[in-house]
Amino acid sequence: MTQPTTTYTETDERIALRKAVASLARSYGPEYYFSRARSGGHTTELWDEAGRLGYLGVAVPEEYGGGGAGIGDLAAVLEEFCAAGAPLLLMMVSPAICATVIARFGTEQQKQTWLPRFATGEVRMSFGITEPEAGSNSHRLTTTARRDGDGWVLTGRKVFISGVDEADAVLIVGRTEDAKTGRLRPALFIVPTDAPGFEYRQIQMDITAADRQFGLFLDEVRLPAEALIGAQDADLAAMFAGLNPERIMSAAFSVGVARYALEKAVAYAGQRSVWGVPIGAHQGLAHPLAQIKIELELARLMMQKAAALYDAGDDHAAGEAANMAKYAAAEVAVRAVDQAIQVHGGNGLASEYGLGVLLGVVRASRIAPVSREMVLNFVAQHSLGLPKSYGSSGRPEPAPAVAATSEPAAPNIASHEHAF
Repeated sequence: MTQPTTTYTETDERIALRKAVASLARSYGPEYYFSRARSGGHTTELWDEAGRLGYLGVAVPEEYGGGGAGIGDLAAVLEEFCAAGAPLLLMMVSPAICATVIARFGTEQQKQTWLPRFATGEVRMSFGITEPEAGSNSHRLTTTARRDGDGWVLTGRKVFISGVDEADAVLIVGRTEDAKTGRLRPALFIVPTDAPGFEYRQIQMDITAADRQFGLFLDEVRLPAEALIGAQDADLAAMFAGLNPERIMSAAFSVGVARYALEKAVAYAGQRSVWGVPIGAHQGLAHPLAQIKIELELARLMMQKAAALYDAGDDHAAGEAANMAKYAAAEVAVRAVDQAIQVHGGNGLASEYGLGVLLGVVRASRIAPVSREMVLNFVAQHSLGLPKSYGSSGRPEPAPAVAATSEPAAPNIASHEHAF
């Protein structure tokens, strides 16, 4: 395992990537995005162009047509889209979770089938783990797969699954019976959205976004043997391979939105004059914006640290940093949008200024893809070594210090509904 950089200074290549992506994103901008969101449309044109230019596939291995870069570069792409007012939420799911899982644990046939299309953005794949009763607790999932000859039959329900109406398939987390122990264990299946027995229904949300949420109903969905990701015993390792990237991408999403809001607030505060001076000259507005700038840079630095650790192969350390980055970025995004609205006064809630529409988006970032409370639970237990506050018994349990645990699931035991 290579040692990650400790400076988190971005390379010239990533800086150039940011500039190119930002240029493309600004050519579409918030007017494009929110017109699609309000009309029930999708950001198909932007997604397709970003795919053709290779931006969606920067983290796909080169041998499958991708850029061969890391999650840090993919996060930079998403951040720039969000900072330009054109967020592509499905990037958190399709190239970050699904492509990563297939690249790390898929069979060669699965890699050849899916990764080249992830690289070009031709394929979109959603991720389904959350259930009505279990959240994303892999030990309580009720979606199960049973053997049927050489294939599988999948039955269950999922909720708050993003972008299913745009997706070609959904990467479903279910459970299979272990032949040796008889216990159910997690397993991942690629389920085409047009498979017989697969149904999805939109969940009405009070959030204006071009990516919508769905409930899934899987009624005896028959799948071929190759629908199972990798080997059946990959289970938890495969499932959690995509969750650290998801948290890093979630941080990038929030950082980008915070940048967008802060930029609009600063521009308005600099040109709006009252009593002969710009309102930004008043400390009552200047200091909160300065605080947001500081918190934004700190969150961004933690995001870069998490990406560097993940790309270096240190999944355990990346789990801690990714959770912290997601928490910090969500908090500053909420503060940035709120303060930007305050700076604009009544204009902050006018559709023309594109700020009020972000309230629901950033508030959801405190909930998904992992709630702030579960991040705090993780940090308390795994970073501070405090007793575990939740578990199957419902009673507090002693928790090991960070250095004493190496289980792959540790960084990510948390509820994470994909509701944006």
